Amino acid sequence: MTHTTLPFLKGHGTENDFVIVPDPDNAVDLPPTAVAALCDRRAGIGADGVLHVVRSAAHPDAAHLADEAEWFMDYRNSDGSVAEMCGNGVRVFARYLHHAGHVEPGDFAVATRGGVKQVHLAKTGDVTVSMGRARLPEGEVTVSVGERSWPALNVNMGNPHAVAFVESLDHAGDLYSPPPFSPASAYPTGVNVEFVVDRGPRHVAMRVHERGSGETRSCGTGACAVAVAAIRRDGADPAVTGEPVSYTVDLPGGTLVITEHPDGRIDMTGPAVIVAAGEFEADWLTETAFA
Repeated sequence: MTHTTLPFLKGHGTENDFVIVPDPDNAVDLPPTAVAALCDRRAGIGADGVLHVVRSAAHPDAAHLADEAEWFMDYRNSDGSVAEMCGNGVRVFARYLHHAGHVEPGDFAVATRGGVKQVHLAKTGDVTVSMGRARLPEGEVTVSVGERSWPALNVNMGNPHAVAFVESLDHAGDLYSPPPFSPASAYPTGVNVEFVVDRGPRHVAMRVHERGSGETRSCGTGACAVAVAAIRRDGADPAVTGEPVSYTVDLPGGTLVITEHPDGRIDMTGPAVIVAAGEFEADWLTETAFA
């Protein structure tokens, strides 16, 4: 009897961890149940999400971007749901592309459902991703934990965020369940919720409930949304001042530096690490996914 195996790698960016599935030709079937099985921390490999590595031309969601970016980050949350973007995931995805010999250090593009992201990969050290521009949808939003409620800024980084400034990160609760928000119409497909406290000048700390994953150790798009919210709160909007501004954002898994430029471009800089490589049984995945 022969067994078919499929390769995988494990990586993380500020402890936001991912199972990486190399699949250049988009030949591996990854239904939501299969993704959830891979991400299961007891019965699977364990991760906050899956980075499905596909050539843009081979994936129907990214074929129209193939002229701009050879590689597509087909990102899935740990519950199997599809997500538009994952900032830490892009950094780890870029690190993998270099690890696999697909790209050289320097500047290159990665396609995502949130658009094409420009990446700068240093020969050593951190990875910088140009995250595009934030959108600030109009309308007041409120998030709640228990009996406490806070106003939140609606920030869209290619995926939706609600950013609330709180007195203590403990007020976020256990973040096992999605924090309630209102109005429901603000986020028809759910939202990532960030709770933020000040640490010093242009220095904040946060916790996050990621839509489809629960609380994670880090969230790159969330850190960008938090920096945008803090910049607006502090009256430092680069579009007004004409000067770029950087905020340090502490997360449970590490630290990211977020820079917003006068033209609205947002850069995120932080670590990305490949920690392991191996194989999983294709039969196990099939049996689990279609049980």
